[in-house]
Amino acid sequence: MRNFIFVMLMMFCAVTVSAQTEPTNYAAAVSKFKQFYNNNQPDSVFAMFSPDMKTALPIDNFTATTKQLKSQLGNLVSTKFIQYAAPIGEYEATFQNGMFMLNIGLNGQNQFTGLRLTPPAAKTTTETAPDPSITESSIVLKTLSGTIYGTLAMPNNAKGKVPVVLIIAGSGPTDRNGNGPLINTNTYKLLANALGKAGIASVRYDKRMIGQSVGTQKESDLRFEDYSDDAVGFINMLNDDERFSKLIVAGHSEGSLIGMLACHDEPVKGFISLAGAGEPGEKILTEQMKSQPGYASEGLKKVLDSLKRGKINPNVDPSLYGLLRPSIQMYIMSWCRYDPATEIRKVKCPILIVQGTTDMQVTVDNAQKLKSAKSSAILLIVRGMSHILKDGPTEREANLATYKDPNLPLNTEMVTGVIDFINKL
Repeated sequence: MRNFIFVMLMMFCAVTVSAQTEPTNYAAAVSKFKQFYNNNQPDSVFAMFSPDMKTALPIDNFTATTKQLKSQLGNLVSTKFIQYAAPIGEYEATFQNGMFMLNIGLNGQNQFTGLRLTPPAAKTTTETAPDPSITESSIVLKTLSGTIYGTLAMPNNAKGKVPVVLIIAGSGPTDRNGNGPLINTNTYKLLANALGKAGIASVRYDKRMIGQSVGTQKESDLRFEDYSDDAVGFINMLNDDERFSKLIVAGHSEGSLIGMLACHDEPVKGFISLAGAGEPGEKILTEQMKSQPGYASEGLKKVLDSLKRGKINPNVDPSLYGLLRPSIQMYIMSWCRYDPATEIRKVKCPILIVQGTTDMQVTVDNAQKLKSAKSSAILLIVRGMSHILKDGPTEREANLATYKDPNLPLNTEMVTGVIDFINKL
C-alpha cells in the first residue's frame, strides 16, 4: 500500500504550552472530519478549511486525494486523543486498513489551519540509554522566521578545546536524530556518540518546520537557501564559542549540498559529504521516477516544465501530492538551481566525500562526480554501506528494512574514515 500524506500544509503557528486535556473544539472538529470522511463528503471537510488552506489546496485536488486515500485505507474506525500543544492536536487514527497519526490545527473560528496524516514513527529504544561518553545539552539558533532547536554533544573526556562537527540532516521531515514518519534510524545520534567517544563534539538540529523547530513560516515560503542560512547561523555561533578548536561541517544526503553552500567564505576547517548527490535536483527526481509508473514520470515532467518557466503547477496527480504538492514547488525550484558539482568547487577547506556501495538512493557515480569536480577532495567508497550510513544488503527490500531499526550500528569503516579526517585537519 502506498504511503499518503493527506494534507501536508505547514500552516501551524509556533507551538506553545503543552496540555494533555483534549480541547472541546478539537474533539468536535475530529468528530466532524470522521463523519464527513466516512460518508464520502470531502466538500464538507473542505468547507471547514481556513481561507489559506482553501487557497493552498483547491477543492478539486483535495477531493481527488481524499477519494484515493479512502480507496486505500477504508473508513476511519476510531480516533484516540494523544496530546495537545497549541495550536496542534495529535490523534491516533485507526482506519480499516491501517493506523496513522492525525494532526490538526484550528484557528479562532474553528477552521482547519492544518491537517496532516502520517504513518506513526517507530519507538526508539536507544533514546532511554544516553551514551556515557558524552553530555548532551540544548542549543538554540534564533532566526527571523523562527527558532531552530538542536543538541550539543560534548565529550566527557575533553581536556581543553575540542573539534566540533555541525551535522546537517538529509531531505524530508528528518529530525536531528535521523528519524521521521517513515524512518527510524538514529543515524545522526549514533554519529554524535561515535564522535564523542573520539573526543569530538557535535551539534545536530531539527530543520525548519521539523521536530521542535516549528515557526511561523509557511511551507509555500520555504526556499533551499533558508536551510543554508540556518547552517551558516550555527557555523558562526560555533566559531565564536571558545570551547572549540576547529569547526567541521558534515552534511548527509540533501544536507551535503546545504553544507557546501554554507561553507562558502565561512570559517570552516573541513567539509564532509555523506551520501551527497553529485547532480542537480531535477536530474535526481527524474532518475527516481524511472522506476515508477509512466503517469508518475509524466506528472513530474509537467511540474518541472512549469517550474522552469517560473510558474507553479497546481494540477498534481494525487499519487504525487506528497512530493510535488503546490505548496512545496517553490522550494523544489530553488533546490534545482544548484549543481553540487559546481558548488563543491567553491568550498575552500579540505573535503572528505563518503559514499556507500549499497546506497539505494545515491549511487557511487554521484560521489565520483563530486570528486571529479574537486580533485583535491578525499574520496572514501565504503563497500556494503547503505544510504543511512549503516551496513545494508544489496536486495532492495532488505536494505530498506534497515531504515526501521534504530539499534543497528553505523558502518565502522565510515566512522573511522570520518574521525581520521577530522583529526588530521
